[in-house]
Order: sequence, then structure tokens, then C-alpha cells
Amino acid sequence: MLTFLAITELCSVACPIIGRITFVPVKVVVGVQIAVHQMTSGVDPRKNVADMTATIAAAAEAGAIMYFAPEMSVLLNRNRAEATAKITSESASTALAQLRDCARDTGLWVHLGSMAVHDEGDSKLANRTVVINPQGEIQARYDKIHLFDVSLESGESWCESSAYNAGTQPVIVDTPLGLMGLAICYDMRFPDLFSAYAKAGVGVLTLPSAFTVPTGEAHWHSLLRARAIESGSFVIAAAQCGLHADGRKTYGHSLVVDPWGHVLLDMGINPGLGLVDLDLGRIADVRAQIPVHANRQPISAPLVLGTNGVK
Repeated sequence: MLTFLAITELCSVACPIIGRITFVPVKVVVGVQIAVHQMTSGVDPRKNVADMTATIAAAAEAGAIMYFAPEMSVLLNRNRAEATAKITSESASTALAQLRDCARDTGLWVHLGSMAVHDEGDSKLANRTVVINPQGEIQARYDKIHLFDVSLESGESWCESSAYNAGTQPVIVDTPLGLMGLAICYDMRFPDLFSAYAKAGVGVLTLPSAFTVPTGEAHWHSLLRARAIESGSFVIAAAQCGLHADGRKTYGHSLVVDPWGHVLLDMGINPGLGLVDLDLGRIADVRAQIPVHANRQPISAPLVLGTNGVK
């Protein structure tokens, strides 16, 4: 069983990518339980949000302190015209307003995974994580940096950048689980982001996802365990699963991985609620055994050698 602790001091860290960030202190909580919601989100935001609010209430009743939803929890529709008609700016989102109310009513921290919002002053959208505190206030926002532009051998082709702007700013938020680095789905394939988070003192990484079945079967567990092991951090990855109303299939297998790479939760292929107790002390234990952060060395540009020697 695992137990999270949180940082109470007001602290500030510097990172070449993130810059200097001051973290607002939050109350230490010992023996924390988290709730992971594996979903099969559809094309109707009202139904998706109703599912989320009911699950948040169930998580609070079970004793969880923070709820995690998957990528595109509020709306998942590959028909761009239909989807666009239901996407608003963050400030105009009734779905977000309902989730903020639910967080306040239940006293739970809510990580809504991600949702599509109209990017302010731009024709494109943002794939945005929003973290809500128990007062119903938005504690943090993160826009997905690495967009899913791929063509798979299975015939699936996705071009997220045709509709979405890439985010530019890594974000750390202080929560009752400690410092949390925010990322979304395809971000997990870019370890520099997580190295930056680790250097900034993060002990928990979140990766809400809507993974395809072919890439999930090949890479999902390996990538998430690698991110946990190399950073000595917990990884929490709520996922979409199953056959969706828009015809796509997603991999499921929402995971919680500890800093040693042990899988604490694997939710398989069906929607539902998973509850996990976490021990933040495990982070220090693992980092004491394998002090990768203390041993980290600056890396210079590689030396390229050819038939004529140094180039």
C-alpha cells in the first residue's frame, strides 16, 4: 500500500526549460487515496460530464482525495464539424463549470484529464489539462505540447496539429500529492519534458491519455514504466478505453506506476473507477538507492566521427 505526503513549505525552483516557479503551499495529507476514472467518452458532453460527476462523488465517498480522468474526457468525437459545434472557450464551458461545482461540493481535487477548448484569439483549439482544487478554483492549466501527427501501419492516421495548437509551457502544480508535473498522452514519448520536471523536484507525473490500440499494445506499459523509473516518480495515467461513439477504439489499461517501476494499478479494457493508496516516501527510498538526480551530468553536443575522423 502507498501513502502520499505533500510539501508544506513555500518553495521555488529553477529549471532551464520551465524557468523559476513558486509553488503555493498545500496541507500535508498522510495516507492518501487517489481515484482513477477509466472512461469510454462519447460525442455528448452532457453524458460524459454526468458520468464524471457521479464518479467524482463515488470517489469522495470512498475516501479518495484526488480524482483523475483521461484525455478528452468531456468530448471525444473525430467528426470535426460536430465536435467544433460543442467546443467553447474555457471561460464559456458549462462542462468545466459543472466540474468545478462538483469539486467544491465533494471537497475533492479534480484532474479532469484534458478537454478541447477554443484557444484565445486563435482559430485552432487547445488540448488542455485543468486541475481544480476543492474550493472549485482552477489551480493549474497545461496545454499539450507534443501533438499526435502519425500514420500507422494499421491504417490509422491522425493529424492533431491540423486542429490544435501545441502548448509551449511545462507546468508544475502543488497538490496534496506533492509537486505534480502535467503532461498529456503523446507527451510521454519525449523524455526531455520529464527530465525537466524531475530536475524541478516533481515526484508525481500525470499522463491522461486516449491511446490507440496498436500503439497501446506495443508501447503503453513500457513507456509509462520508463518515465517512472528514469525520474524516480509516480506516474498516474488515466485512459480512454473501448469502442467509442465516433468509431475509434482506445486501448484502456489506466496505470499507476511507482518510482521503482512497479505497476500498482492496471484497469484493463473496461470503464470504471480504480482506487489506489500511495506512499510518497517511496520516492525518497528509490532515489536513495539509485540517485540518478545526484549523478546526473550535463550533456554536451555529441561528437560525430566519420571515416576521416572528427567532423
